[in-house]
Amino acid sequence: MDGTTASSTQLLRQINSEALLRFALQEQVFTAGEAMAATGLTRATVLGVCDGLVDAGWLEEVNDGAEAGRAPKGRPARRYQLREAAGVVVGLDAGESHFTVIVADLRGRELGKRRRSIDSHALGRAGRVRSARELIRLALADVGRDADDVLLTVVGVPAPVDAEGRSPGGGEFWQLMNSGFDQDLQGKVLVENDANLAAIAEQAQQPSANVATLLSGERFGAGLIVDGRLLRGRRGGAGEMRFLDILADNKPDDEGISDGFGALARKWARKRVHSYEGTTSLRRLPEDGINAEDVFQAAREGDPLAGDIIARLGVRLARIAVVLSSLLDIERVVIAGGIARGIDPVLEHARSLLPVDSGLPLPELVASSLGADAVVQGAIESALTGIRHEPMAFLPRALQP
Repeated sequence: MDGTTASSTQLLRQINSEALLRFALQEQVFTAGEAMAATGLTRATVLGVCDGLVDAGWLEEVNDGAEAGRAPKGRPARRYQLREAAGVVVGLDAGESHFTVIVADLRGRELGKRRRSIDSHALGRAGRVRSARELIRLALADVGRDADDVLLTVVGVPAPVDAEGRSPGGGEFWQLMNSGFDQDLQGKVLVENDANLAAIAEQAQQPSANVATLLSGERFGAGLIVDGRLLRGRRGGAGEMRFLDILADNKPDDEGISDGFGALARKWARKRVHSYEGTTSLRRLPEDGINAEDVFQAAREGDPLAGDIIARLGVRLARIAVVLSSLLDIERVVIAGGIARGIDPVLEHARSLLPVDSGLPLPELVASSLGADAVVQGAIESALTGIRHEPMAFLPRALQP
């Protein structure tokens, strides 16, 4: 066999192995016949590839319950399943004030979870990486795994991220948030913008061809899916929404484009709580202790100051929705992150401001059901997609040195 023939045979074997492994990653126990139907491969090829994947540590042959898989005549059908010990994926939401880690198996089932509050500005870049590494180690240990079990880690950061995992210069904050996780965490690591990951999580839960997912707690960012594809831009800044600064007329000093609804609710309440001429239940709280949840709760109870703040937030959201609809023909705007659980009053006010009689299609405004886990769930979904896309690029635990 010459080199060209050997190379072609090896390539064909790899293509067949990837096709069968993609099938196995989305199935439970399967027979050769089921794999044939899904992949279009012959029985002999399927059996040969399965044997190879068993040897490689990806699959295991299932011997129990053979009668259920028995062929009409002859010996029982051979049955296979993904080997649970082949590996896990890790998702990390590396926010400014918190880290959340989820460990999941290769079908996306959550195995373990850890969360930690942090002070990024005190930790610095190196400290953020050390804290992430330790939290991942603890989450893995909780489920009896270690770093060698991890096939891929996906990290979400509150900064624009380009195709190489880098954030643009020009600001210390972005460089602090994108702390070099892909260089210093063990194994294969992918860094992605947090709002993009939230959009991926929402898309997995409720597919939509044209949707904007807004992370709007402390800071504001958007994950934009148009025609079924995630928009990034040359430097990863498609969802930074900086154009809203240009569109805003006479923007108050206490309203910045990077501020999310949670930050704005807190700032506006603290600024006005004592100067407000009417009565407000927010005065019962220490001024420096008022947070967005307090404002939303007070608004639900009819507090007038909280109601004014909700109205301002509603105007801001309605403006964002109209701009996104006009520019990108977005059909749904999803408010994601921890703020989503209390955002309903803002959504209701924003909906009332949309010009329903304009003749233009306007987006649906909804709150995410994923809550504070939107980013980390998107990280898990992104990791699984990466493995399914090119499974043979990853080495299962059985073959790791």
